[in-house]
Amino acid sequence: MNWKGHTLMNKYIFTLLISALGLRVFAQANISPAGPQDKKTVIMGAKLHIGNGQVIENGYLIFDKGKITGVGDATTVRFDFSGSTVINANGKQVYPGFIAPVTNLGLAEYESVKATLDFAEIGTFNPHIRSLVAYNTDSKVPATLRSNGVLMAQITPQGGTISGSSSVVQLDAWNWEDAALRKDDAQHLNWPVTPKPRPGFGSRAAVSEELLKERTQKILFELDQLFAEAKAYAETEKPAVINTRLAAMKHLFDGQQKLFISADAQKDITAAINFAKKYGITPVLVGGEEAYLMIPFLKENNISVVVKQPHALPNSVDDDVNLPYKNAGILANAGINVVVSIDGYWQQRNLPFMAGTVAAWGLDKEKALQTITLNTAKVLGIDKSTGSLENGKDATFFISAGDALDMKGNRVEQAFIQGRSINLDNLHKQLDKKFSAKYASEKK
Repeated sequence: MNWKGHTLMNKYIFTLLISALGLRVFAQANISPAGPQDKKTVIMGAKLHIGNGQVIENGYLIFDKGKITGVGDATTVRFDFSGSTVINANGKQVYPGFIAPVTNLGLAEYESVKATLDFAEIGTFNPHIRSLVAYNTDSKVPATLRSNGVLMAQITPQGGTISGSSSVVQLDAWNWEDAALRKDDAQHLNWPVTPKPRPGFGSRAAVSEELLKERTQKILFELDQLFAEAKAYAETEKPAVINTRLAAMKHLFDGQQKLFISADAQKDITAAINFAKKYGITPVLVGGEEAYLMIPFLKENNISVVVKQPHALPNSVDDDVNLPYKNAGILANAGINVVVSIDGYWQQRNLPFMAGTVAAWGLDKEKALQTITLNTAKVLGIDKSTGSLENGKDATFFISAGDALDMKGNRVEQAFIQGRSINLDNLHKQLDKKFSAKYASEKK
């Protein structure tokens, strides 16, 4: 199915549904994407969190034409401010834009309205599905994320064994073409796991453990066969027959595209990594709940780990109840490149606080910041252009009145994407103003 056509159809269906039911939906003010930067800008006096572990207590940041052109200690240099816009940020803090990995942001709008959910396709093996062309830049959700400093995201399909390819976008754009920072950065594989057998009821017979294992082995066999065919297809200079599924996997084998594998149990992680190695691929592990049990194996194979849901309970009754809080710190302190993520789309606004939790449970504060900035940029292959405040990189960052990894301190006052000063209004702020005014007037 064509994702772009599917998305347009979903929009029409949703509009008709709302009209037919006569539902009242709060309308968000039309927020247009910001225009290009037209003047060199200097930020003075802020505490700069570079994103690579370095902190400058009283710094300056200069950016022009969307790129950072200067960064350093403001007490050691003198400036000629003529022709520049100067932002006094004394007492404030500057951070690189946060990056949300492995999210269906922009592919879903209302969880209770099926027509607005466009993140999964029918079928088991869908490497040819591209999430980017279904990304909805008119969604109300990204504006809420921007208000907490999340300025980029990896838009990721879900479902099946191979879900399809993700792409990295910036969150202030007219359409998906404008939004794209890196197209088709990774394929996403959900490692097949044998489910636990369940008793049958009524006419539905119980499925035995042996049959469940047989089904899993069949999927693994088909997966291996698909990769073998895709590798052979990639090595064929001019295939006689075009196969869109195999063609979509071509760049897994030359390193231009990454393979993200979701697996949690120790045996599944081992099997998944060994499977990828068989085809010359160094995968990125997503989830990895038991990754802390196999740190030497992960380091030996140069595996990065996308830790999911630090705010969670452990799966095993034998685990430390605080293990989900500690997991990222355990891995990062052992020398593994760790990225922090959170499930869902509107939930991404809480991503900074996931990193804050990681910092509170064993990881240095600046290293915790890296788990949602530079570490993520490296895993997504965009670290040459973003992820830290360094010369030559995109001017994608924000100014906060306080600590952006803390719920009380995260007060984003200004944000820039590629040098463009973006609008920080959102639906939540509008509703807050609306009802605050209502109840304030009733008190008089």
